[in-house]
Amino acid sequence: MRTLTATAAALFLAAGAVPAAAASPAALPATDGVWRMDGYGTVLVLGGGALQEYQTTSVSCVKGDTSPQTGPGTYAATDGSVLTVRTVHDRDHALLADNSSVGHRKLHRLSALPADCTRPPATDPRTAFDVFWQTFEENYPFFAQKHIDWHAVRDRYRPLVHQDTTKDQLFDIFSAMVRPLYDAHVTVVDGERRFGQVRPGTQNPGPGLDAKVKKFIEARDLKDASYRQDFGAGRITYADLPGGLGYLRISGFGGYAGDGAPYTAERAELDRALNTVLTPSRNRRLKGLVIDLRVNGGGSDALGIRIAERLTDTPYTAYTKRVRNDPADPTRHTRPEPVPVVPADAPRYTGPVAVLIGGSTVSAGETFTQALLDRPGRTVRIGQPTQGVFSDVLERRLPDGLAFGLPNEEFATRTGRTFDGTGIPPQLTEPVFTKEEFAKNRDSAFDRAVNLLRGRG
Repeated sequence: MRTLTATAAALFLAAGAVPAAAASPAALPATDGVWRMDGYGTVLVLGGGALQEYQTTSVSCVKGDTSPQTGPGTYAATDGSVLTVRTVHDRDHALLADNSSVGHRKLHRLSALPADCTRPPATDPRTAFDVFWQTFEENYPFFAQKHIDWHAVRDRYRPLVHQDTTKDQLFDIFSAMVRPLYDAHVTVVDGERRFGQVRPGTQNPGPGLDAKVKKFIEARDLKDASYRQDFGAGRITYADLPGGLGYLRISGFGGYAGDGAPYTAERAELDRALNTVLTPSRNRRLKGLVIDLRVNGGGSDALGIRIAERLTDTPYTAYTKRVRNDPADPTRHTRPEPVPVVPADAPRYTGPVAVLIGGSTVSAGETFTQALLDRPGRTVRIGQPTQGVFSDVLERRLPDGLAFGLPNEEFATRTGRTFDGTGIPPQLTEPVFTKEEFAKNRDSAFDRAVNLLRGRG
């Protein structure tokens, strides 16, 4: 769920705290009311021109932000995306869609706001600890896979928390609790202070690494390019290489249109880049396309699907998406929802593709890689395994002001395989931006891709 905003008036109207004549079912839109989201520990209140989020566990309810209504069943999230709620089958079932994400979230109508959500939450350190621990207990899918006894973690760290424990101390305790997960989608945040980490042996795809790699590639791999252009604030690069090959580097799925830009602006900038480079004449003469995702910090899964739709003439399923939905059983999930790739109504390239990946290919960079696994046509992955984090981040907050994030979804192939933790493996293994590669001015993965597409390997 995206971070949202709301007013007390919206809350009172949607919760039914207005005269019956003013809020009769016949007078209200079908989506007004209180809804529980299947699998995300979330309750929504819709009505009075806003959508209010509540973050719930079996021991807590914390009020989230709110999102103003922009049209019938549509709400503007603070990250620039649009949330759409539509009833299905009857008035008691609905679906929520986020235009910057893929798939839908199921909603079930409640008769009233849960009692915990009508009372101010306690703000003492032990309550904060319990909410933090319980949120992971009910939503995190990968404890068994990572050999973590989460109950033993509680037994070890809860005695360290007392009435005088400070926020700084809580931040350190929470960070120590989740450090053994080595999960790049697990974060702890206190203002400017932030804990997060990547899988051991991999590098964070931050601005420093991105700038270093981009400079290296331009000087070495693209020095003989007949055409090169940047798009999307430098996050997208295209070049025509000798021998009839194309090179497309994507360092993230977002950030194309400036800070605070809505998703529609990000999508428009991506379309502009693809329309500029994937022209009918270029598509006909390209003998192969290198797509470089080796330093990709993620972003919008929907933008990745949008690119995949420019790389096929045949519809297919990118992956299925499911979410843990039983607080007591981490093996139970929602029904997997297929995410389709539908050929775009625009010029498309359908020839051979070499995808360059590595440990700094993260999140939406990985879901895009996964979306190409079953791409019709010749596609090969070269490099190192990706980071191994696919889920949207479930953003949570605590009554004392601390915030944290965790995954609760799984993306599976058509055969049911997932790659959380391990990452998507390459088909051809090559080193990726190691010290030795830089020192010897080598880019083995790029060279392997070029030779393969030219029929020399």
